[in-house]
Amino acid sequence: MITALENFNPVVQALFATLFTWGVTALGAAGVFLTREVNRRLLDTLLGFASGVMIAASFWSLLAPAIEMSTGLGIPGWIPAVIGFLFGGAFLYLVDRLLPHLHVREPLSAAEGIKTSWQRSVLLVLAITLHNFPEGLAVGVAFGAAASGIPEATIAGAVALAIGIGLQNFPEGLAVSAPLRREGVSRWKSFLMGQASGLVEPIAGVLGAAAVFFIQPILPYALAFAAGAMIYVCVEELIPEAQRGEHSDMATIGLMLGFAVMMALDVALG
Repeated sequence: MITALENFNPVVQALFATLFTWGVTALGAAGVFLTREVNRRLLDTLLGFASGVMIAASFWSLLAPAIEMSTGLGIPGWIPAVIGFLFGGAFLYLVDRLLPHLHVREPLSAAEGIKTSWQRSVLLVLAITLHNFPEGLAVGVAFGAAASGIPEATIAGAVALAIGIGLQNFPEGLAVSAPLRREGVSRWKSFLMGQASGLVEPIAGVLGAAAVFFIQPILPYALAFAAGAMIYVCVEELIPEAQRGEHSDMATIGLMLGFAVMMALDVALG
């Protein structure tokens, strides 16, 4: 698979990879065809797993290469890493404050962002869509970096990141479709809205790959930016949601497993 990808333009590589991550989101959303009620213990464990994957990916696949690249370019490694990381978090903070959305298990009155009269289902989808953007961006930036010829960035590492993001997208798709189904929305509509939350990833992936491929000086900053955005998502949404119920221990175990899986993927393939 890696050899076949090398024959394509990095933007096309990013598109293929993020179509895969979107497909796994759809696979998770398809869980509503099997059951109306998803076991809370299982969902908390999966959300913890997703958090672990994103935390590990933020360092192993994004921050570490950004630091190495900066050092190789004669720039103190911490400067692009710190600037990009903080800007990534700040960007998600601003979008979180502006875009209308609603977190899972919250009443409609707790919707965040600019006030609207949109339906609860739309706000739920927007919440996950908001959080999927940095994931697609991270994959796109990784493929753009690999095509830049810098030794610290490889196609194998970008593929490892795409696989890790794909794995953690499964519970995210389920986290959208399952609550909708529980509230009486039809199976097909719940599935369609759940998978729609991942459609932003191919868009973000293509934008990220194109940006760093054509404007290479921003590469270390772009990698760190994606890392900061993903960490913001983890701390602001995924971890609190996984720890909210009675199964915080399983959520923690899931996080540890997710971190270990992503670390192993990146070291083994990257």
